[in-house]
Amino acid sequence: MSSVEEGDLVARVEGAAGVIRLNRPKAINAVTLEMFRDIETALDRFETDPAVAVILLEGAGERGLCAGGDIRTLWESSKVNGDLGKILWREEYILNARIKKFPKPYVAFMDGIVMGGGVGLSAHASHRVVTDRTRLAMPEVGLGFFPDVGGTFLLSRSPGEIGTYFGLTGQTMNGPDAIHAKFADAVVPAVKLPELREALTRTRSGATAADVSKLINGFATGETAGPVAAKEPVIDALFGFDRMEDIVAALKRDGSEFAQSTLKTLNEKSPRGMVVTLKLLRLARTASSLEECLVREYRAALEVFRSDDFREGVRAAVIDKDRNPTWSPPRIEDVTPAMIAPYFAEIGADELKFN
Repeated sequence: MSSVEEGDLVARVEGAAGVIRLNRPKAINAVTLEMFRDIETALDRFETDPAVAVILLEGAGERGLCAGGDIRTLWESSKVNGDLGKILWREEYILNARIKKFPKPYVAFMDGIVMGGGVGLSAHASHRVVTDRTRLAMPEVGLGFFPDVGGTFLLSRSPGEIGTYFGLTGQTMNGPDAIHAKFADAVVPAVKLPELREALTRTRSGATAADVSKLINGFATGETAGPVAAKEPVIDALFGFDRMEDIVAALKRDGSEFAQSTLKTLNEKSPRGMVVTLKLLRLARTASSLEECLVREYRAALEVFRSDDFREGVRAAVIDKDRNPTWSPPRIEDVTPAMIAPYFAEIGADELKFN
């Protein structure tokens, strides 16, 4: 086994499969800049290797595919006005776009926890497999951030206001709800993943996306909707607004247990983060491509990286873990258009570009 395979990323050919394994199980496979670069290198190799018929993304350990990006390192760089955010998000977002357009079938095993950067590596795949253990979320608003890695593209294409709900609350999807929200394609019981994995390594050369879908569907349960999907009419009525103040007002008027618990969740999030997220989601609805959304997310991400809310959100959730962030400003009604404008401004030479 080579040194690359013993590190944070395993990339090797097994039969007909180019396997990419995120290999930081103690950190639930949180992704670092070096891992993104190793994935790019692996994809370069697998794309041109005629023996590789299919790509397989998986996570080491029992807890999940990936808990997200290496937030602590980003926080440390932000505190000293470093440039890690600019470098990491640029390379990560370019990789997200590459995955969506990858010319060979790309199968993601979205087992266990799948969050943030893990969503970016898996939910743009051609074949997205969730399980009975999947817990998928875009919880970035709780960090003074927004659902990035193409999250605004994905959420804006969920049915009705389901994506608005998941994006603003950071609530978790189970496997069937991930399919309903268009983040996944098939539910396969976790106990069947080893058998499916073995079958993928035997994929014939030149197999089409349809061939791989047929193979996966032979293991799938056929489930397509979970508990949140059942609430869709209520969610549509409560989240069908373009201003956070109107969503909050609708939740207060509704008064149901669901509305009250949702309101409590939103009250814990960054007001600025929610306003930015909602605007990004609405703009994403008319976007013609994932790349268009990623360009917009990159502009906003660089502004977030400079913000007190990001540093405070990460401090409260990851560093001190007191779950008690002090947001700036503290109320949604105090978030002004002037505060939000820089998140959407063009950034000249720093604009995100794709090959």
